[in-house]
Amino acid sequence: MKELTAKIHSFETLGAVDGPGIRFILFMQGCHLRCKYCHNRDTWDLNGGTEYTVDEIFEKIVRYKNYFIASHGGVTVSGGEPLLQADFLIELFKKLKSVKIQTAIDTSGMVGLTNTIKELINLTDLFLVDIKCINDDICKDLVGHSNKKELEFIQYLDSIEKEIWIRQVIVPTITDREEDLYALRDFLNSVRHITRVDLLPYHDLGKYKWLNLNEKYQLNGIRVADNDDIERVKKILES
Repeated sequence: MKELTAKIHSFETLGAVDGPGIRFILFMQGCHLRCKYCHNRDTWDLNGGTEYTVDEIFEKIVRYKNYFIASHGGVTVSGGEPLLQADFLIELFKKLKSVKIQTAIDTSGMVGLTNTIKELINLTDLFLVDIKCINDDICKDLVGHSNKKELEFIQYLDSIEKEIWIRQVIVPTITDREEDLYALRDFLNSVRHITRVDLLPYHDLGKYKWLNLNEKYQLNGIRVADNDDIERVKKILES
């Protein structure tokens, strides 16, 4: 039988922002979204990246176990969209759980809640979920998909008491409309197991990746977000 493999974009061995403690960050290759502000445009192609087996990735991770234990850290799988390669992650997470390494997934949540996805959810300790925009029309234009699946995904995580960190990119004039922020506040207040909300200021530092791929950068003319933008949003969400 052929060994299970996945397409991997890259690794970060001592990450400190994608979950608690010191973390091994695994960036999966491939994404079905088309986020106009994406700073990892080179991760979209499902045929790109480098192919690895579960054992190859596990061996890369386990050598950092002492760092994880000392810092209450672990492994975060990001992307791209990790849930597109769920079968691989199920087998990897089973091995990680067998040696007591904490697992997290950074995801859009824009997938169907199949039995495979639910099995992976059960093996995952923490979810970092990006809410693209609470306004569905804006979400469709911004990332190419409705937000219905991601909101249902968050509600499912909440129903089975999974810890959730929410991330929202603040794009001036797009994701920071006052009426939408109040709607976002109400949604977040309805979810019991959110333990952290990160407001991420929009930046265009990944623009060069679009240009290197001979692609037009989609948010030309949109200014980057600053501290005043973040503070304004924070006040509304905390009101």
